[in-house]
Amino acid sequence: MAELILKTDTTRQRGTRPSRRLRREGAVPGVVYGLGGESVAVAVNARELRSALNTEAGLNALLTLEVGDDRQLGLVKELQHHPVRNEIIHVDFIRVDADVEVEVDVRMVLVGDAPGVTNEGGVVDQAAFTVRVLAKPQAIPNELTIDISDMVMGDTLRTGDIQLPTGAQLAGDPEELVASTSMAVIEVEEPEVDEELEGELDVDGEADGADDATEQADDAASDAAG
Repeated sequence: MAELILKTDTTRQRGTRPSRRLRREGAVPGVVYGLGGESVAVAVNARELRSALNTEAGLNALLTLEVGDDRQLGLVKELQHHPVRNEIIHVDFIRVDADVEVEVDVRMVLVGDAPGVTNEGGVVDQAAFTVRVLAKPQAIPNELTIDISDMVMGDTLRTGDIQLPTGAQLAGDPEELVASTSMAVIEVEEPEVDEELEGELDVDGEADGADDATEQADDAASDAAG
């Protein structure tokens, strides 16, 4: 895989106003920290950042950060997005050592059909979409593909059941639920009622009630007269 190089600008000023100005100019404010080094405020080109993260590795892409005169290996630790436009408004990079394991969240994708579930009228529900693993930067898997074809009703899949690639090991709780089975819920649509017809029924009901009252009054008057 080609080296992903991301240039950073270390001259940016901290603060809300300078950060807004950077974003208007097409840059993303951020910070680089870790490995016992000082925290450095940086800015990166928004388009170059998106391009670097738009690989198969996604957010776990191993980056070569140009910070001043140094080149440092790094990973994206956290991204902040605009709540409406979904643009990246801040990024945290963490320095990593190629020979030291790090903990990262890896995406899980369920694949395959489960006839033992669907033939019984059930479905497979995915409860977790990432799993925390420990691996050296170069050994971090892009994603984990999990085959659910052998699942039957009543089965559960937990993180401890996942087969991890060589060089990666589970860092989280092995009992965390990944997927389970349940009966499919069938929604029954209520029949539509014509509003005009419903109104007519209401009117008829009121009229019938009035007739009944009249008949009762007539009977009472007849009894009294008798």
